[in-house]
Amino acid sequence: MYSTLATPALGSQLHLPTIQKLSNGLTLIVEQTPVEAINLSIWLGIGSSVESESINGIAHFLEHMIFKGTPQIPCGEFERALEARGAVTNAATSQDYTHYYVTAAPQDFAVLAPLQIELLINSSLETEAFERERPVILEEIRRSEDNARRRNFYRFMELAFDQLPYRRQVLGPASVIADLSVEQMRLFHRSWYQPDHMTAVAVGNLPAEQLMSIVADSFEQALSRRDQVYPLASLAETPASRRPEPSFSQIRRLHYADKTLRQARLVMSWRVPGMNDLAQTYALDVIASILGQGRTSRLVRDLREEQQLVDGVVASNMSYRQQGLFSISAQLPAEHLQSVEASIISHISRLQNTPIALAELQRVQTQVANRYIFGSETPSDRAGLYGYYQALAGDISHALSYPASIRAITLEDLQQAAQRYLSPEAYAIMTVVPE
Repeated sequence: MYSTLATPALGSQLHLPTIQKLSNGLTLIVEQTPVEAINLSIWLGIGSSVESESINGIAHFLEHMIFKGTPQIPCGEFERALEARGAVTNAATSQDYTHYYVTAAPQDFAVLAPLQIELLINSSLETEAFERERPVILEEIRRSEDNARRRNFYRFMELAFDQLPYRRQVLGPASVIADLSVEQMRLFHRSWYQPDHMTAVAVGNLPAEQLMSIVADSFEQALSRRDQVYPLASLAETPASRRPEPSFSQIRRLHYADKTLRQARLVMSWRVPGMNDLAQTYALDVIASILGQGRTSRLVRDLREEQQLVDGVVASNMSYRQQGLFSISAQLPAEHLQSVEASIISHISRLQNTPIALAELQRVQTQVANRYIFGSETPSDRAGLYGYYQALAGDISHALSYPASIRAITLEDLQQAAQRYLSPEAYAIMTVVPE
């Protein structure tokens, strides 16, 4: 039924899970932990980035529809089964993945896991339920457009990317959602909700062999019933692979007013490597922490504590599958926009030209590695890490070795990353002021 992959022999403060590749294409990861709970996380390495413009938003819409029942499970029965046992479930759709999970007591896992898997594989996607859910999705889109933070994020992503699908909204535009058909959703579901696009992760207090058996058997049984739901003659085409976009060649600016704001916003960003080039992201993670994560970081100490130019400033390194964005954002009085931009560029230049002190590097490395380790303690934390890296990078060794990779970064690595990716003369910047 399945073949076994060697468990990565890597030094880490995370335990080593068991990984198996089933004959149906599913990647299955299990780990026994002493916590009296089990998290089943099912990750699909697909999200809004695989959509064409004409169906933008269908992946998120489908996430809602998955919970509307199957021929075997009437709508609402899954939720009633969870509530009766004190279990919880949720789901999320992003540009690069869709994630479903259920957390339950160990004694309930063998009952609830098959229900979650049946919903994913054999969702009924009935026309009546589809039409009832459409207004819910449209209302969610309207609420997101009324949210200043989301609205600003969408505008910035359109500024940061020219062609990659990350410039589009995960929810999709209302005009597209209004025209989607249930047949399009069935085609999308049957094309992408296949075992070879899925990673199932079970972490909790049952023996690994038992976790493996429950999940593997549940998938086999669900797949055996798949053609009884809505047989399809054809599947959707796989979109062509897209190359990362080149670094900015000049400063790209967007400035506008927003009447809902009381203070100005500034966001600066550089195109950097993403999950497809993970080795290049570690130094950028450390740089983000040096510049703008925590009260002792350089930008927080300089711009907020000493000069008092901003109310808040943070740096982040977002790694999407095809490309990443290194961003610095600030909340500040509008009259300080120009001086804050200049100060940020000064800090970037300093990183490029002056190696940081070894003590500062070691302190930040400890912070970054420990934040990761501390966020890996619960079954849901661990299942999330394993599933995320397997779904997006195809290899959980990155999840296991991340702290060691961060600690291996050298002073030269940081300076070279800053010089290569963070140009003081070429970046995207969005400034938003109160109207």
